[in-house]
Amino acid sequence: MYCSKNCPRSYISKVTQVAIALMNFQQYSKPNRRLCCYDINSNMFTTKIKFMKKLIKQLSIAVLALMLAPKAGAQSLETVREQMVKDWERAKEYTTEYLNTMPADKYSFRPNDSIRSFAEQMLHIATANVFLTSQVTPGKFPDGINFELEKRATAQNKDSVVSYVMASYDYAINAVKNSDIKKWWEEVTLFNRFKSTKFALLNKAFEHQTHHRGQTTIYIRLQEIKPPQEKLF
Repeated sequence: MYCSKNCPRSYISKVTQVAIALMNFQQYSKPNRRLCCYDINSNMFTTKIKFMKKLIKQLSIAVLALMLAPKAGAQSLETVREQMVKDWERAKEYTTEYLNTMPADKYSFRPNDSIRSFAEQMLHIATANVFLTSQVTPGKFPDGINFELEKRATAQNKDSVVSYVMASYDYAINAVKNSDIKKWWEEVTLFNRFKSTKFALLNKAFEHQTHHRGQTTIYIRLQEIKPPQEKLF
């Protein structure tokens, strides 16, 4: 039992009341034992009250953190997704500058007979953009884009190349936008050999197009044309 409601200390906070109840149960469990003002004024009681307040505060913070953690995690991933979309859109603009810089009659140019032509490099980018991002967000491939695209004779002219490449970037951007971020950590296997999480695959897709676009810089310079300025932002 506690002091009567007329006791001067009846204003004790809810937290203190909880602490009193716990202590009353643990330390004052003898029959008919009263927890009154004398007990409340003792040093032992004051110390334990402070401890219980601290413990309850810490538990409250922990519970709140657990409640907010899933939401905070989802918000962080959404921020990553937003940045990824911006980077793909920037990459699309940058690749467009490369496509426009190379003269139409030089799309068939190759520095060496053993490597891809400028057109084939760009068509290779188009195929990989679609294939890799489709592993994260499955969808119908844009018309004409497949693994034979870069060798297709009718696809080698500038208009065709530009069309396929732009379609591939649009596909990749939509794949990122529509991907289920909760499944980014799922593992996929490519060509029955390479294992990767979906999130890592999105990054590899971006790395791939950067690599092959960079290779075409020398193609443009060999035409004595200045390539597009770096576009980091």
